[in-house]
Amino acid sequence: MLRRMASDWFDRRPTAPGVAVFVSGVASMGLEILAGRIVAPQFGSSIYTWGSIIAVFLAALSLGYHLGGQRAARRASDERLAWLLLGTAAYVAVVVFATDTLLAAASAIPLPGRFASLPAVTLLFGPPTYLLGYVSPYAAELSATEGVGAASGHVYAVGTVGSIIGAFLTTFVLIPALRVETIGVGFGLLLVGTALWLTRRSDRHEPTLAGVVVALMVVGAGVSGAVGVSAGGPVIYQTQTPYQELRVTQLGDVRTLYLDGQPHSAMDVNDPDRHVFDYTRYFHLPLLMTDDVDRVLFVGGGGFTGPKHFAEEYDVTVDVAEIDPEVIATAKRHFALEESENLRVHNTGGRQFLQETNHTYDLIVLDAYKKDKVPFQLTTVEFMRLAGERLDDDGVLFANLISAPSGPASKFYRAEYKTMSRVYPQVYTFATAGTNAVQNVEVIATKREDRLTPRTLQRRNERRDIGIDLSTEVDTYRDPPPTDDVPLLRDERAPVDSLLNPMVGRRYVVQRTVENGTATATG
Repeated sequence: MLRRMASDWFDRRPTAPGVAVFVSGVASMGLEILAGRIVAPQFGSSIYTWGSIIAVFLAALSLGYHLGGQRAARRASDERLAWLLLGTAAYVAVVVFATDTLLAAASAIPLPGRFASLPAVTLLFGPPTYLLGYVSPYAAELSATEGVGAASGHVYAVGTVGSIIGAFLTTFVLIPALRVETIGVGFGLLLVGTALWLTRRSDRHEPTLAGVVVALMVVGAGVSGAVGVSAGGPVIYQTQTPYQELRVTQLGDVRTLYLDGQPHSAMDVNDPDRHVFDYTRYFHLPLLMTDDVDRVLFVGGGGFTGPKHFAEEYDVTVDVAEIDPEVIATAKRHFALEESENLRVHNTGGRQFLQETNHTYDLIVLDAYKKDKVPFQLTTVEFMRLAGERLDDDGVLFANLISAPSGPASKFYRAEYKTMSRVYPQVYTFATAGTNAVQNVEVIATKREDRLTPRTLQRRNERRDIGIDLSTEVDTYRDPPPTDDVPLLRDERAPVDSLLNPMVGRRYVVQRTVENGTATATG
């Protein structure tokens, strides 16, 4: 029985409706996954964003199925299938060409943070997905299979196989290798090519001419979208990694790394030792809190500003756990990263590295947090205990958070402070900007029972020769925040997305140093 079914499946020649359904499945699922990368730089990639994407795609497909089913009996034809695919391809060209404009327009709609991405997803992906929804009922009507049940079952099966291929192809092949614009162009041309194939024997020339016009639109949109300009200056490198959108820009002498649209690291190409982003100066604060630092671990690499400084300026061994191989490769090509006996880079997740290493550290720096995407496994009580086990008795844990220091947007910082306080006797906060904006908030935990005062830290800064004056940074010390209204983060429940939600739509302020001193400019 199974052999006969398999034989029937593979012996059946592909029909025009079957090909249309298969391609629509590939395109719809591919666009759905691509949507996450397109809207993430503006709205983040939280569970709310992905929930909006899934809901919009399902709603648009359902509406297309419903209206397509009503019209299929009197309107279904190979030519109409071709027009549906061409219409979808034309809208994909619009999305590729005008993504930033459409995102900006949609983001202007005042909505609560968790729903902020819904208008953008609807505007960018609702129309093409709606058109693709027509394809299945039209194909079922045109199917040569006898019986409504058999025709419907065949269409669903072919469409689902296309969706599976689209999901795997986009996730594991296209996004790691190509830019978003290039992938969009590829889907657009696939739809155009399928439309032309459907009408190859037609006596009418309109579909062919329209196909050529739409193909030119798609290619033109891709070319215009590839122009490398951003707020940080001309783009010198850009790619999609398995984890995020990565972009390197250069404006004047400053080269900046953007991850999912947010500035992460920067380097002065003429003075690589300069701390361009002021928050990297705070990495040195632990040297005022412990007497001896011989071995340091950074969780998260980015542009490797901190690891490079520690390896070059101090006689210490530095390990870096960076999960994204493309970040490592980009740092080596564009940010002067060179591995050595003092600086070793490990392509692995931070928690996995701590679980597997047999080393202990004097300082662990957590630098893997972003404004809108935080690996929850690096935030919990269980993780903090694991980090504590890998710290020496006088070791220091440093967490570079992005949050507001107070107010509604401070929930993530205050929850993390509460969680770290459960494990470590003393926890300190230093806010990098002089406002209540979303910024780098540095949280430092020690195993010491006695608490160091800002005055003590200032005296140590004056007395110790650590190669950098931290008097301004010490002055940004803040008293412990209230934590009664925020949860303790645990592996079994770490609602990081809801804690980050109040920051959606708020500007992230990163302090830039004018020179390697205390003068700063807000970027």
